[in-house]
Formats: sequence, C-alpha cells, structure tokens
Amino acid sequence: MPDITWEAPYCAEGNSCFRVGTDADGNAYIAVKGQEEHYLADSIEALRALIRDVKAGKADHLL
Repeated sequence: MPDITWEAPYCAEGNSCFRVGTDADGNAYIAVKGQEEHYLADSIEALRALIRDVKAGKADHLL
C-alpha cells in the first residue's frame, strides 16, 4: 500500500463519509471512511476534475 496522507473525512447526511488523500508521487486517492485499504487512485488533476464536475451537477442523474 502506498504511503497515503489522508485528509479528515467528509461526511454528508447519514453515514456517507469519504476521505481524500495524496502520496509523495502526486497521486490522489478517495475511499470510504474506515475502508481506506479499498481506494480509487488517479492523478491529482483527475480528482480535481471529478470534484469540479460533481459540484457542477454533472453527476446529479446518479442520485
């Protein structure tokens, strides 16, 4: 497992808590709080784009 520095969890309503982290190589990670060993990894720019798109409503159809 890479050496990931995790941010504090972001929790919306209920038990939907996620954590975002980075490593020294410039990779970004996102995981469900408490299940950090099962993460999704990509570049930091890809994670930024994902967050921007979610904030812009581009994933609202999934709700």
